[in-house]
Amino acid sequence: MTATNPLITLNNGVQIPALGLGVYQSAPEETTDAVLTALHNGYRLIDTAAAYFNEREVGEAIARSDVDRSEIFVTTKVWISDYGYDSALRAFDVSLRKLGIEQLDLWLLHQPLPSDFEKTIAAYKAAEKLLAEGRVRAIGVSNQTPKQLDELISRTGIVPAVNQIQVHPYYTQPEWRAANESHGILTQSWSPIGGSYVYRGADTNPLEDPVITALADKYAKTPAQVVLRWHLDHGFCAIPKSVKAHRIAENFDVFDFALTPDEVAAIDALDTGVRGGPDPDSLDLENAGFPIPD
Repeated sequence: MTATNPLITLNNGVQIPALGLGVYQSAPEETTDAVLTALHNGYRLIDTAAAYFNEREVGEAIARSDVDRSEIFVTTKVWISDYGYDSALRAFDVSLRKLGIEQLDLWLLHQPLPSDFEKTIAAYKAAEKLLAEGRVRAIGVSNQTPKQLDELISRTGIVPAVNQIQVHPYYTQPEWRAANESHGILTQSWSPIGGSYVYRGADTNPLEDPVITALADKYAKTPAQVVLRWHLDHGFCAIPKSVKAHRIAENFDVFDFALTPDEVAAIDALDTGVRGGPDPDSLDLENAGFPIPD
C-alpha cells in the first residue's frame, strides 16, 4: 500500500496513474471546474473522449491549472464515426486542437465496431503511426472482447497498452480481464463505482450492498472509497466520474488503507455477470455513427 496515487507501468514503459478522473456525461459547462478541482486535489490522470463533447473544456482546465502539463496524463478516444486510417488521423488532430496540447498521453479506440472490423484495424494502424511519430505516448482500445483483442493483435504490430472496459463489483468481467492480462494489457475500469445498476429488472446499487457497506464501516470510509480501493488492490486503473467537488476529493482519499485478500474476494463474489448499459457489440455506424464536430 502507498499513501499516494501509485503509478502503473504500461507494456511500453510509460507510467499511468492508477486513479484518475473520468468526464463521461460531464456537461461542458461543468467539466472545466471538475477537472480543475481534481488537479487541485492531486489527480494527475484525466480521461475524456471525442464523443463526450467536452475535450475543449478539459483542455481549458489544463491550461488554467497551476500543474505543469508534463505532470498530467491525458487520455482521449476516437469515436467509431472516424474509424478508418485517414479519418482517424484527422480525428486525432481535431482532438489535440480541442485539448490545446501538442502530445497526447494515451489514445484509445472507443468501441470495437464489429460490424466493420476492417475500419477498426485501420484506425488502430493510424494510432500506431502516431505512436511511432511521438505524437502520442501510448495507444490502446476500449470495450474490446477477448476474441477482438486476439484478432487486432494478430493483424497489427503493437499490442495495446490499455483495454478500458466496464468493471465494478456487480460486473467484474473476469474473462475479459484475464485476456488483457495474458497480453500484458492494463485493465482500465470505466464506471468503476457502478452507479445505479439495473439487474434482473430492479435498480440496485453496489454502494448499498451489505458486503461493501460493512467494509466501509470497518475502515471508516465511504462505500465508494471501498470500491475504488478494490480496483487498486486488483491492480486496475480506475477513472471515477464526478462534477461535485466534495465527491471528487472523496474519491481520491483511498491511499491510506487496503483491503485484505479475503475482502477483495468477497467483493469479487458480488459479480452478477449482467452488464449495465449497452453491449458494445450492438453499436454500429447505423445506430451510433454520429458525427464529431470540429
